[in-house]
Amino acid sequence: MSPTASDQLSGLAVVDKEAGWTSHDVVARCRRIFGQRRVGHAGTLDPDATGVLLVGLGRTTRLMRFLTALPKTYEAEIVLGTATSTLDASGEVTGTWDMEDITLAQVREAALSLTGAIEQVPPMVSAIKIDGQRLHNLARQGIEVDRPARPVTVYRFDVTPGLTPGVFRMEVECSSGTYVRVLAADLGAALGGGAHLRNLRRTRIGSFSVDDARPVDELTSAVVLTPAQAMRDLDQVVVPVEIARNIARGLPLDRVPVGATGEGPWGLVDESHRLLAVYEATETDRIKPAVVLESAG
Repeated sequence: MSPTASDQLSGLAVVDKEAGWTSHDVVARCRRIFGQRRVGHAGTLDPDATGVLLVGLGRTTRLMRFLTALPKTYEAEIVLGTATSTLDASGEVTGTWDMEDITLAQVREAALSLTGAIEQVPPMVSAIKIDGQRLHNLARQGIEVDRPARPVTVYRFDVTPGLTPGVFRMEVECSSGTYVRVLAADLGAALGGGAHLRNLRRTRIGSFSVDDARPVDELTSAVVLTPAQAMRDLDQVVVPVEIARNIARGLPLDRVPVGATGEGPWGLVDESHRLLAVYEATETDRIKPAVVLESAG
């Protein structure tokens, strides 16, 4: 018998995704593992990529947007001298250059020019919609369209030597929405040629690292984090019972609760550290509910 909405597991599974799996594949497997349909993920990983994928279960799926917005860290290899149609190793070669004499110092200088607040043109293999069509669907039909550049932030772009000439290791910490494959391609262009990405691995989303993650087939209910633990990157504050009642009714609060800091959003928890809701700032001193998990019965 399928579980009812009231007894479904609610929480967060931190998955170490294997190569060859799509993010949708992981969600589908989690539905079977945990016996429920209400499953969603934060931050898509390409099939060839590995590493941290956050999967929400039950009511926690409503919190995924706060996890998607967290900064991310990746490791990968940049292969200089070869550009591909997908900007990674899965695509067809679209150009070659002799770049074996490029030095580490030159690569690091180019990486520095791609650090900070920059603009990126999304790749055609992305899931972004242009005029109602997903880019990757158009790419499969051999169609390329103009894509407006989008602002992203690269907090750190570290480069070290690879094992063979023309290959460099990279570690990138960046904002949500950054395409690491585009960074690799733009780096190659900045060096006067081309490049593509390979062996991409996401090592961190916010405070969730590969050390927290498990392969999908090793997941059990025992390793699922609570909703409060899922929101550990938000400022959290314990609220008294009288405020908790208003939160359960989905009411705005006249001010940020005592103990909360920053500009929000804030995770509001009860004295048992059960997540009641996530609230956001408004243009006034009041704060409003973005997601209410514990409603009045």
